[in-house]
Amino acid sequence: MRKKIVAGNWKMNNDLSATEELVAKLQKKLPETDAEVMVAPAYTNLFTAFEALRQSPIEVIAQNMHFAENGAYTGEISAEMLKSVGVQTVILGHSERRAYFGETDDILAKKVDAALAKDMTVMFCFGEELNDRKSDNHFKVVESQLKNALFHLESSAFKHVILAYEPVWAIGTGETATPEQAQEMHKFIRETLAKQYNDTVAESTSILYGGSVKPTNAKEIFSQPDVDGGLIGGAALKASDFIAIIEAI
Repeated sequence: MRKKIVAGNWKMNNDLSATEELVAKLQKKLPETDAEVMVAPAYTNLFTAFEALRQSPIEVIAQNMHFAENGAYTGEISAEMLKSVGVQTVILGHSERRAYFGETDDILAKKVDAALAKDMTVMFCFGEELNDRKSDNHFKVVESQLKNALFHLESSAFKHVILAYEPVWAIGTGETATPEQAQEMHKFIRETLAKQYNDTVAESTSILYGGSVKPTNAKEIFSQPDVDGGLIGGAALKASDFIAIIEAI
């Protein structure tokens, strides 16, 4: 059975005190759920969050990492560094990393390999932009992103891969794919996995939706048969909203 997952990507938000406050609220209000709950604070607050949530079911994950083990990469963080502060899962390929920092499929393939080589779990993000959808190329774009960054992996590696589909046109815009649009793409992704690997990989890989999920639309989106949860941005910064989204799954 596929894991249900709700992950909060805090992006470049929350200083130390705000992180401590949000973590405390989430820990206090976390409902009983079969879903895995994750939060991704800024690098500077990862260890603080990990320590605070050590006895909690909430997992602290990272927003990014470099592919090198060490070296002259000023400002970068390695897989081993993340693991040394208790982090076992990393988000890779977020659309903002692609758009603002020039991360290509080739770079992401190297990052994926580096994380898996250190026995980390990868939450791999991908998705089309608005012009791709308007030109009816959204399926081709998504298939290409998966192929270029992930399909060199052995099927066994997918035990440590979570997929997060992000329609880029619905991130931070207030726009959201309809539940039917989300299901259509998630079904296509699962079929693409089955075609490349096998039905076992396709049916066991969790595919999250990441595109302006809110308490008001979470239940309908999560009810779709191929949607296994969400990667939440803005709504994850407010404890009550994030809790409501967790309750929706």
